[in-house]
Amino acid sequence: MTDEFSNQNLSNQVDAEALTRVMDERFADDSTQSFRVVSSRELGPLSAQFRKIQKRPDVSWQVTYRLIRKLGSGGQGVVYLADRVGAHDVSFRLALKIFSPDPYESREQYDLEMARLARVGMKLARIQQDHLLDIHNVMTSSGIEMLMMEWVEGFDLSHLMMPSLFNRLKDTVPPQTWEYINDVIATREGNGIRFKPGVAISILRDCLSGVAALHEHGIVHADLKPSNIMVKLTGDSKIIDFGSAFALNDLPSRPTWTPRYAAPELLLGSPHSISSDLASLGYILLEMLTGMAPFQNVKSMNELVQAKLEMPERLEDHLPIDLKKNDSLIRLIRGLIDADPASRFSSATAADLEEIGAAGFHRHLVKANLSSEYEHDLKTWLSALGALDI
Repeated sequence: MTDEFSNQNLSNQVDAEALTRVMDERFADDSTQSFRVVSSRELGPLSAQFRKIQKRPDVSWQVTYRLIRKLGSGGQGVVYLADRVGAHDVSFRLALKIFSPDPYESREQYDLEMARLARVGMKLARIQQDHLLDIHNVMTSSGIEMLMMEWVEGFDLSHLMMPSLFNRLKDTVPPQTWEYINDVIATREGNGIRFKPGVAISILRDCLSGVAALHEHGIVHADLKPSNIMVKLTGDSKIIDFGSAFALNDLPSRPTWTPRYAAPELLLGSPHSISSDLASLGYILLEMLTGMAPFQNVKSMNELVQAKLEMPERLEDHLPIDLKKNDSLIRLIRGLIDADPASRFSSATAADLEEIGAAGFHRHLVKANLSSEYEHDLKTWLSALGALDI
């Protein structure tokens, strides 16, 4: 019985293999024709439309963006959290920036600047670097420019440095988590929130990586500041808001920047450059390390310029006591904010990887057994913040 069963099973296997081979040959010889017969009989016009689309040079359809809530607003316009509505009632969440024409003197000026922003937006879309916000598309609706961007779930640096938000954690997280956050990640400093050096440098390194990619493609961000740096719930950081960005071969009609975070040469009338982006990151680093926004007490533009010119030689006066004598940290900051642009780091990559750069400072922390898993630490902090009803 065993032999008979085996022979029968073998025979069935051979028959199945032969049948499969025949069907494959028929499919290869006449698959298109077979499908066309079925389609023409049962699907008719839909099948014809499918073939028609393939012969066109382009396709188009109407897209609807459902506005969920306002994420922020400023001199350039307003940003909404939105859902891009697709077929079958599915949607994709993103950020939608709507550019206001109000800052411009004429419709022509608005249109020219929006065309430039569209060009730089599409250059940004092709970069696809982990620490830069992804740009999806640029569209115009009734003459108003709109930019479709990645929506990042997390907190921008300006919110992370708000004492009110930080203080709310104490009553919502376990005591050991609160102690860990204060000892390793960030702590209250006067009227602000001071980041621990390793965490601050970790965020800086993410930003340097993103800025390096921008610069390699001939693009200057031109408005780096805490509110334009997003720390994701995953613990890594992204540079956002490219409304002031421009390509070095496609200059804006009117440069824009935030004076507190702008390099001194900009305030004196020089154009934006790769070096001016580095200075802005240096001022942001100082704010993370001290818990205080830079140049708070200046009362005029002249005072602000003078304070920026003097800052590199007076760093010890501004840093917390435990950082005043940290030579590697001071050299890093000076390399970013030196009053002379030519004396700053030559590039964002150099600011990260040179011996006196950010990576070098992290190596010093490792040797001193003061390093930690910075991305994990930030994730711990932001997860706790994300649990708050904000």
